[in-house]
Amino acid sequence: MIQKSVSVDEHQLLDAYLVSGNIQAISKLIERHRRRVYDYIYLMVKDSEVAEDICQETFVKAIRVIEEGRYEDNGKFLSWVMRIAHNQVIDYFRRQKKVPTITESDAGYDIIGTQRLSEGSIEDKIVKEQIEADLRRLVEQLPEEQREVVKMRYYAGLSFKEIAEQTNVSINTALGRMRYALTNLRRMIKENNLILT
Repeated sequence: MIQKSVSVDEHQLLDAYLVSGNIQAISKLIERHRRRVYDYIYLMVKDSEVAEDICQETFVKAIRVIEEGRYEDNGKFLSWVMRIAHNQVIDYFRRQKKVPTITESDAGYDIIGTQRLSEGSIEDKIVKEQIEADLRRLVEQLPEEQREVVKMRYYAGLSFKEIAEQTNVSINTALGRMRYALTNLRRMIKENNLILT
């Protein structure tokens, strides 16, 4: 019942901003969720200044989407903003070129069988970069729900419990999506004749 009243209140604040341009309404909505969004981002990037920047970028993007009329008010404003924050974190890691390599052993699976490559030679480095690029390309071809779980797990380092909370599903569903994602990756690797060793 409390959740419903919060949603109604959020709806009223959004309306006040959109209809009459009430800046205080959108500021109140942002302040209500700002700490939680910041904490989530900080957990991922482990740097307070970077987290602050990404948090601001997240809310700027959210306001832009709202102003453009692309936000659908379904009473899940926080979940929507958290998803934007998650995507901003992924973008940050991509810009920093610190996106972790997706390996099956990290997930407790060994279906890809990727070996850690020596960083000793230029050839090894080129091969490693090509493998990472191939894996990222395959991940982008996964169905959206599977792709989302893979990115949250490997790019943002979330636990399956955190993934379940972010995507509003059970832990078993999150694990199932990962299992299907890994099965699909294995199939695509075989179809594309990729060698990941």
